[in-house]
Amino acid sequence: MEVKPFKKLKLYGFNNLTKTLSFNMYDICYAKTPEHRDAYIKYIDEEYNAERLTNILTEVARIIGANILNIAKQDYDPQGASVTMLIAEEECQPGKPPDKDPFDPMLAKNGKPLPEAVVAHLDKSHITVHTYPESHPHGGISTFRADIDVSTCGQISPLKALNYLMSSFCSDIVTVDYRVRGFTRDVNGRKYFIDHKINSIQNYINRKTRDLYQMIDVNVYQEKIFHTKMLLKDFDLDNYLFGTAKKELSFSEKRKIKQRLKKEMAEIFYGQNITKI
Repeated sequence: MEVKPFKKLKLYGFNNLTKTLSFNMYDICYAKTPEHRDAYIKYIDEEYNAERLTNILTEVARIIGANILNIAKQDYDPQGASVTMLIAEEECQPGKPPDKDPFDPMLAKNGKPLPEAVVAHLDKSHITVHTYPESHPHGGISTFRADIDVSTCGQISPLKALNYLMSSFCSDIVTVDYRVRGFTRDVNGRKYFIDHKINSIQNYINRKTRDLYQMIDVNVYQEKIFHTKMLLKDFDLDNYLFGTAKKELSFSEKRKIKQRLKKEMAEIFYGQNITKI
């Protein structure tokens, strides 16, 4: 999805705006027995292990036009995984010859920055993902949550990767936050607190995906804060059962499970505990 910049915006120096996309998704299921719940957690840990998450974030970096400088990844015991990438907007180029202190420890011979200097300079651009699989010991509800943050400085925008992220996870509920921080100057010294057009995150989600979800916006335009919540419209119990087939359940069981699942999803979507649904 194209991110439309302001026309004829000539900047003085580097673009100092920081753009951050926070993508938070949930997968909900019903696992009837402790064995089913353990199997669900194991399935999630295998499906979204650190290696696959790294591949997803690598593609995100490619889509937004960023270069990966460093990757740190970890699978956790008993469950969950994390990946952090340090990224730059442009390929790392040799630095200019030092014009002050030729013995500056941050500079190597011929003016080329040492790796530590590059990391220190670019540590505001990064992509991270953390996963949180969990289950309720009594109600049979199990959830998988993935939090992804894509933070960039410069002209590139993480909004370009939003549709790819949504297609990479099977999401019943999605919350997306987009923030623009700081300011940059044009050649005349005028400050710009945003360098592209946006009035809703929904504008950057393709129509096919939008049609699948109930969506709510909470935007604070003057503060460059945009928030969209998404809840899957269709509910088919078959899609939410793990380890149990719908035909194995009585009518009463199916009704109770459906109520529990819908209550769980509503509470996550609205961010509060609900007594009845």
